[in-house]
Amino acid sequence: MAIRIFIDQGHNPVNPNAGAEAFGLREQDITYEVGVRLAALLNSNPNFEARLSRNSPTEQLGTSTTTSLQTRVMGANNWPADFFISIHANASTIPTASGSEAYVYRVDTPAYYMATRILEGLNYMTGLPNRGVLTNPRLYVLRATSMPAVLVEMGYLTNWTDANLMSTDPESFARGIYNGILMYYGLL
Repeated sequence: MAIRIFIDQGHNPVNPNAGAEAFGLREQDITYEVGVRLAALLNSNPNFEARLSRNSPTEQLGTSTTTSLQTRVMGANNWPADFFISIHANASTIPTASGSEAYVYRVDTPAYYMATRILEGLNYMTGLPNRGVLTNPRLYVLRATSMPAVLVEMGYLTNWTDANLMSTDPESFARGIYNGILMYYGLL
């Protein structure tokens, strides 16, 4: 049976729950594009079946930040998915902050090892620094999913180099995450 991966493209097209913005780019547009490409890669591999939280660039989930997050988690829990991967772009008041990082509910779990592999894949494909895996049990998508969940911050929207790469080459980010998933399952 195919491994089910639920891909959550972080944030909504407009508020509530819209994402960060910098350099005229919007987090929700970048996460949507990378998610679609990642789903295509997974769905072209018979070992996997992927679903998206947002199936069109204008799809709005929920009527508040709370219901937006609940809708994403319910989609994964009701399927049910084997893994939940939430895609984001980071932001910082420090313009030199750069690189990819991931968040999990706790260390030494399947999610932690998946996150480690995804960051390796992203670093290899994009050349952006690997900032490591961090725990954050407060994040709703990490604590409310009934399967292992990883929140990936692909790069910094507030860093020109990261932002430019995410907006002009979303395929490298999708392929980096995909390769990390393959490594986790021993398929690469």
